Amino acid sequence: MEENRIDPYQIVGFILLIACAVWVFYFTPEPIQNIDKSESTIELNDDQTLKLEENIQSNELEFSIVEIQQELITLENNDLKLVISNKGGEIVESVLKNYFDKEGNKIKINDSNQIFNLVSSNKSSRAFDSSKIIFDSQLTENSEGYSLNLVHKENGSELLSLTYFLPKDGFMVDISLNVNNRNLSNLNLRWDLLSIHNSRSASYENRYTYINYKNEDDDIRDLSAYSDDDESGNANWISYSQHLFNSILIFNELKKDISFSSFNLESTSNSNSELYEIDGEIKYLKKFETIIPLENFSDSFKLYIGPNDYYILNDTQEGISDSIWFGWGIFGWINRNIFFPLYYFLSSFLSAGFAIIVMVIITRLAMSPVQYKMYVGQAKMKILRPEITAATEKYKDDPMKRNQETMKIYNQAGANPLSGCVPALLQLPVFYALFCFFPVAFALREESFLWADDLSSYDVIAELPFYIPFYGDHISLFPITAAIAMFFYTRMSGSQEMQPQQPGMPNMKFIMYVIPFTLLIFFNNFASGLSLYYTVSNILTILIMLTIKNLILDEKKILATIEEKKKQPTTENRFQRRMRKMQEMMEEAEKKQKLKRKR
Repeated sequence: MEENRIDPYQIVGFILLIACAVWVFYFTPEPIQNIDKSESTIELNDDQTLKLEENIQSNELEFSIVEIQQELITLENNDLKLVISNKGGEIVESVLKNYFDKEGNKIKINDSNQIFNLVSSNKSSRAFDSSKIIFDSQLTENSEGYSLNLVHKENGSELLSLTYFLPKDGFMVDISLNVNNRNLSNLNLRWDLLSIHNSRSASYENRYTYINYKNEDDDIRDLSAYSDDDESGNANWISYSQHLFNSILIFNELKKDISFSSFNLESTSNSNSELYEIDGEIKYLKKFETIIPLENFSDSFKLYIGPNDYYILNDTQEGISDSIWFGWGIFGWINRNIFFPLYYFLSSFLSAGFAIIVMVIITRLAMSPVQYKMYVGQAKMKILRPEITAATEKYKDDPMKRNQETMKIYNQAGANPLSGCVPALLQLPVFYALFCFFPVAFALREESFLWADDLSSYDVIAELPFYIPFYGDHISLFPITAAIAMFFYTRMSGSQEMQPQQPGMPNMKFIMYVIPFTLLIFFNNFASGLSLYYTVSNILTILIMLTIKNLILDEKKILATIEEKKKQPTTENRFQRRMRKMQEMMEEAEKKQKLKRKR
């Protein structure tokens, strides 16, 4: 997905990571089965009769009021089961055979919650709606898969045909249509879907339920996941992402002037909000509506109905994995090229929890040189602190002179006050990429570790009889362990490297408590795999910090280097030169102000 996607929870997390980086800068040293042919059958619902209650004119022919039995046709392979009605030729049910919800039921993407039909008008301005017509059906099988041909005829003439082809394996359905009615105009394909709630947390799932599409420039556009939204555009494919599951309509050629609409059913202001909760249970999260203009009377599409798994999507068709929200810019690149391949490799021979732990170790070790540079910079600052403190006390009434003297000390010692900040900032893309990785890592779904029974969702050790804003109605243990590890890390590093309180600076002791508390609150509803990662990461960071400080860093050697540097002629780097010029300008401006006041 592209940069246009804004997640407020991710922004909060990103701010939290920046706060951690600032803290570090100032205070730390920082099996596929053979299908039974009998499974693909035509099922008749004998108890149902279908009566057409209105006349619909198409191709100047009227459909008469008749009573007819409805047919439900089942197409089924090793992975996917489709139930298609001869009324409208629509998919009324789609079942993922190898994926289950918390109650042990097979995951349903469609359960009479989808509209997929042709709408138009003819020269007499009467509406045409394919959902209201009856098709004759014919099911055939060959070595490649199962084909369902649906045909509607009037007076011996074929007016509309619709074909579904399901291969022996996989989640992709081929759809082709042919309209033999040239009197129709403004022919459109209508695709509506109510997204079914399938995970533990409706709010968390809703955060990753959205429409996105790839336009003619190969950019990924998406509608808001947090409020009602609509827009129009051109698309090569359209994705109805439902967190860890997806429905993707893929076109053979670019479709233009498509209208997209998304409605957040959780919102009480939405007219469709009654669909959100039915009989006391959350049923649907969002309503998606798309109108696709068709330029030709014959067309074909592909429809993916399956897991939102990066590698399954890639193996199915190149490019549709872009429908997954990886994070924008560099963060998405890191996830696609580093973290997804790394985790899938580790999980091929390790359980999910241990794969995460090993991924933490690899990540922290890979970043340890950056961390070492940061600690060296902080060690220099610690050695120079007595001199800085003396200069601060000496020129406490002259801020300009105090800053000049401070910069002079840094310059003579060859130290840079920002030397610890740069390495910390280099780590932020990695931390935030991981923040985006865990919510969309399908491989974590239903994977357990310790007390967590699903690493793709939050863990629960206690249910609360009430709801706490931002926190939820439960207590998760992994965010607690992550917050405790963060607290001890900040406390340990702060007690060792705490600088004197500067005028105008915030109370860093207060921030030391705020950061873990914020982590505790906001991670309570996040994937437990993410909290597990940060727990192990903070513990490992403490160990690396102690190892570098006590076994690798030699403060005496650093001090000797500083003393040797002081003996050498000093040269200003670009940063120091700019700072000096700014100070001189500010000093000159202050002098002018004093002269004006004397006059």
